[in-house]
Amino acid sequence: MSQAIENVVTQVGRIILGKELQIRLALSCLLARGHLLIEDIPGVGKTTLAHALAISLGLGFQRVQFTSDLLPADILGVSVYNRESAKFDFHPGPIFSQVILADEVNRATPKAQSALLEAMEEHQVTIEGETRPLPEPFFVIATQNPSYQVGTFPLPESQLDRFLMRIRLGYPDNQAERSLLQGEDRHVLMRDLKPCLTPEELAMLQRQAHRVHASAALLDYVQAIVEYTRRSPDYASGLSPRASLAVLHSSRAWALMEGRAHVVPEDVQAVLPGVIGHRLIPAQGVTFANGADIAGHLIKQIAIP
Repeated sequence: MSQAIENVVTQVGRIILGKELQIRLALSCLLARGHLLIEDIPGVGKTTLAHALAISLGLGFQRVQFTSDLLPADILGVSVYNRESAKFDFHPGPIFSQVILADEVNRATPKAQSALLEAMEEHQVTIEGETRPLPEPFFVIATQNPSYQVGTFPLPESQLDRFLMRIRLGYPDNQAERSLLQGEDRHVLMRDLKPCLTPEELAMLQRQAHRVHASAALLDYVQAIVEYTRRSPDYASGLSPRASLAVLHSSRAWALMEGRAHVVPEDVQAVLPGVIGHRLIPAQGVTFANGADIAGHLIKQIAIP
């Protein structure tokens, strides 16, 4: 199965050039049964990455373009009166798919954004008093533009916390951009993508990731990181218990991708920027450039057991 993971990384890497680390982080997020937030300026490949991942993992895919006039019913579905049966028939929305791309999620109003909360947390939606389960596996991959851009509604902390990871793609390096300029159109290449995994194989990998061993010393390391954020004056508030679980689950998935049956501190350090960057708010007067900067500060402060 490790070869299947590498096949996914390789295939997506042919579409998103020069971003192997981000692809691996995204894949580890999904193996840990988490939801992924990709934040960056328009045009760097956020939507393309989400679509390529869905195809490579062999999952059903629906894209929802979030706009200021989007309604919750546009995401969840709506009941329509059937004159023949004299009853209301429910027409499911795009949320009833294995992978949902919430494209430019912060362009929608908070009311529309909140339609994702129950789905992301409980893998179900409640519509008109009836609870309907969502397919398994179920992932939300959301993209958002930087908050300083026109027409955005920043996600509240409670919704940001539902995302296991937040990553940024950034600009490609010179070599990757030259290959992009000289190569075939990305949309054409996307047509040739084939599933590298079946949903059943993906579910098996998720179970394997959950069983990756984390020693007592490794748990001490995770707890030391979390406890430091709660005591340090550098942060407005520390990491929550959900955040500590997110670090552990992501580290297990990263270890599995590296071919190990146990977690090492380097696995924690690899996933830390993506897991905590959107959860830690610097205290007033404290400046961190990004999630990697925050994680680097913590790694320097906390000794490995």
